[in-house]
Amino acid sequence: MTDTAWISAALAAARPQAIGALLRYFRDLDLAEEAYQDACLRALKAWPKNGPPRDPAAWLIFVGRNAAIDAVRKRKHHQALPEDDVLADDDGDAESRVVARLDEADYRDDILRLLFICCHPALAPTHQIALALRIVSGLTVRQIARAFLVSEAAMEQRITRAKGRIASGEIPFETPGPQERAERAGVVAAMIYLVFNEGYSASGGGEASMRTPLCDEAIRLGRLLLRIFPTDPEVMGLVALMLLQHARSSARFAANGEAILLDDQDRGLWNRTMIAEGLALIDKAMRHRQVGSYQVQAAIAALHARAATPKDTDWAQIELLYATLELLQPSPVITLNRAVAVSKTRGAQAALDMVEPLADRLGGYFHFFGLKGNLLLQLGRTEEARIAFDRAIALANSPAEAAHIRMHLDRLLAEAQAASAS
Repeated sequence: MTDTAWISAALAAARPQAIGALLRYFRDLDLAEEAYQDACLRALKAWPKNGPPRDPAAWLIFVGRNAAIDAVRKRKHHQALPEDDVLADDDGDAESRVVARLDEADYRDDILRLLFICCHPALAPTHQIALALRIVSGLTVRQIARAFLVSEAAMEQRITRAKGRIASGEIPFETPGPQERAERAGVVAAMIYLVFNEGYSASGGGEASMRTPLCDEAIRLGRLLLRIFPTDPEVMGLVALMLLQHARSSARFAANGEAILLDDQDRGLWNRTMIAEGLALIDKAMRHRQVGSYQVQAAIAALHARAATPKDTDWAQIELLYATLELLQPSPVITLNRAVAVSKTRGAQAALDMVEPLADRLGGYFHFFGLKGNLLLQLGRTEEARIAFDRAIALANSPAEAAHIRMHLDRLLAEAQAASAS
C-alpha cells in the first residue's frame, strides 16, 4: 500500500474512536467533527514525513482536541475548560498520557455513547441512519443520499436537523441507562451492521484494503454490544453474521481486483477461526427459539461456511431460510437472493419466473440485471441475456462489478463468432 493509502485506511479505522472521544470532551457534534477533520488534515501533512504514530487514534484525538480548544477559545462561545483538561502543544509527553487514558473501558463507552446518541428515539429513523452513516462511518452526503435515493440537498437537511436536535440539548450526551439501552438495542445493531456493510461493499484492490477496518470495527462493536446483552439471540446473530461474512474476505477478490463469486472462491483462504466463532454463536442463538432476521441471515451464511465445496451447499435449506426472511423482512432484494437458491434447486426457469416481477422495483439495481442475464444465459436466450448484461454494466457501482459482467459479454461474443465461423 502507498503512504497515502495507508493513511486513508488509518483515518477510516480511527474515525469512530476519535469522534466518540472528541464528542465526550466537547459535547458538540459539529465541533467534534471539525476537530477530527482538522486532525486528519494535519495527519496528511505530518505522517508521510514523520512516519506513522504508535496509535493513530490517540494521535488524532490529541491533535484534534487541541485544535478544537484553540477554536473554542477564539470563538469565546463556550466556558473555558478546566486547566487539567487542556493539553498544551509544547508538552512532549502529552500524547503518551492520552494513549494511557484510552483504555478499553473508555473506548467502549465513547463509541457506544456515539451510537446510542445517533439512535436516540427523538430522532426520526431515517435521520438516525443518516447521522450514523455520516458521523460513525464517515460517508459523504452524496453517498448517503444515493443509498436513500434522495437528493443531496434533502439528505444534507436531514443530517443538519438531526445535529440541531442534539445541539439544542434535547438529546443527552450521557450513556443511556439499562432500560434505554434495551429500547435502542435493535437500532444500534442495525447501525453496526450498516458500518459493516460499508466496509464489506468495497469493490476490491486498494479500496478493499482501505475499507476493511470498518468491518473489523463493526465486529468489535458487535462484540461490545453482546457484552451488554449477552443473552439476546439477535445480537448473537448479528455478530455471527458479520464473522461468517468477513471470514471470506481474503478470497473475495483476485490479485487484479476483480470480484470472485462465492462458488469460485478458494475456500482454503477462508478464516476458519472466524467461522468457528460464528458457527458457535449462531448455534447458541438458535437454541433460544426466538427467530430474527440477523439469525436467519447468519444461518444462511453458516450453511455456506459448512460446505466443503460448492456442490456440498444445502441449497434447499437456504431457499427455506430465505422464504423465512421474506416473511420477517419483506424486500425485493431478499426475493432476488431467494431466486438464486431456487435456480439451484428448481432450475433457471423457476428462478426467472420469480425475478421478472421484480423489474419495476429493482429497475436500477445492478444485481437484478446480473442475475437475470445469468438465468437467461442458462436457458439459451442469449440475445435477451446480452441486453440484461448491458444494462447491468450501465448500473455497475465499481470496476470490479463491470469487469465481471464484461466477462459474460465476452463469452457471448466468442460463442457468436465461433458459430458464424462454423
